[in-house]
Amino acid sequence: MADQTHVLFVEDDDVIREATQLALERDGFAVTAMPDGLSGLEAFRSDRPDVALLDVMVPGLDGVSLCRRIRDESMVPVIMLSARSDAIDVVLGLEAGADDYVTKPFDGAVLVARIRAVLRRFERAGGTREETAPDAGGVLAFGELEIDREGMEVRRAGRQVALTPTEMRLLLEFSSAPGTVLSRDKLLERVWEYGWGGDTRVVDVHVQRLRTKIGQDRIETVRGFGYKLKA
Repeated sequence: MADQTHVLFVEDDDVIREATQLALERDGFAVTAMPDGLSGLEAFRSDRPDVALLDVMVPGLDGVSLCRRIRDESMVPVIMLSARSDAIDVVLGLEAGADDYVTKPFDGAVLVARIRAVLRRFERAGGTREETAPDAGGVLAFGELEIDREGMEVRRAGRQVALTPTEMRLLLEFSSAPGTVLSRDKLLERVWEYGWGGDTRVVDVHVQRLRTKIGQDRIETVRGFGYKLKA
């Protein structure tokens, strides 16, 4: 149906691919499932899904490389799947532009919750005013950095900065309380909507990616506590 959320799912394990596709379809998603990265990229370009769910270790074009290719063309939400919780797998996927990751074996309900959360971030970053952080009106300026919270645009020295939906939500949280330290757990709760303990590496990698775009010295690390946006 036209109003269904379309998920691109790339997974080379036949059993996991078929079982996960059925589970997602039972939850109301439309799913295009592909067994390798090259067919996944082709499906992404032809179908333009609402969210991409990519296994890290797939043949042809691995999940991390596929994520990079998708991110070069689109800001569509991306969730990585990894059979290991190794820092290398996690960080490589996030640095490639993924919004979140889930470790296999995963609970179906958890996967659905992550998909819906990342889609909400995408919708909010698209300019739904009532969903943004408090005091969303007007343009905020921090040195050469300007944040238009109504238009959902960021400029640095007058040039527009391209942020993913998750990066935008993260920056909005920082800009809602400049100079205030936000803990990693608080950011996980507010940006990623983790109602339980999550992996703070997700926060650290996204902060680093955000720094490369808005200025390395704009977000300060407060050791033992978290991060803050310099007022």
